[in-house]
Amino acid sequence: MRVILRTVGELSITLGVILMLFCAYLLWGTSAYTERMQLVLQQELTEEKPKDDKSGKIAKIELGKAVALLRIPRLGRDYKYAVVEGVDQEHLKKGPGHYPGSAMPGQVGNFVLSGHRTTYAAPFNRIDELRRGDEIIIEAREARYTYRVTSQDIVEPNEIDVIAPVPGKPDISPIRSFITMSTCHPEYSAAQRLIVYGVLKKTEERKV
Repeated sequence: MRVILRTVGELSITLGVILMLFCAYLLWGTSAYTERMQLVLQQELTEEKPKDDKSGKIAKIELGKAVALLRIPRLGRDYKYAVVEGVDQEHLKKGPGHYPGSAMPGQVGNFVLSGHRTTYAAPFNRIDELRRGDEIIIEAREARYTYRVTSQDIVEPNEIDVIAPVPGKPDISPIRSFITMSTCHPEYSAAQRLIVYGVLKKTEERKV
């Protein structure tokens, strides 16, 4: 019996160490990957604005490529993430993702973003701290867009109306520019979604 108890105790300690190392990897190890990808994405944003050869309009951004730079002053002067096109797992490992098919920055409709809350640098870990009137700044290649937070909500994962062109009102055509940010809730769980809503308040065109 003494041998059995000692063996069980040793196995429990070993398992505990393995779990601790795994948790450490999830919290810090995955961040290293995101930080590397962010350097690549942010470099993309310094390159020339993509053009459509025929129309001269901004071309559709490919999945996995940089969309714009996200800044949130409330979360600190150093808060800065390149937004990647796409919200699949491979995309969100790189940083906050833009829902394909939703509005682009500054466009009429809903510019929808999703991001991790606990792993892969946890870009949306603190968006629950945002309050009405806080700025969400999107620095795109063509302009700088300043949105202001209007509200927060907690919804079930299947409540997709939040990403409609008019958030929460899928039957209405938009006449304004919105932003919606989504992440898991509560922390370390995917049981629900934390949603932050905002509206466009200011557009500053970039000088050519």
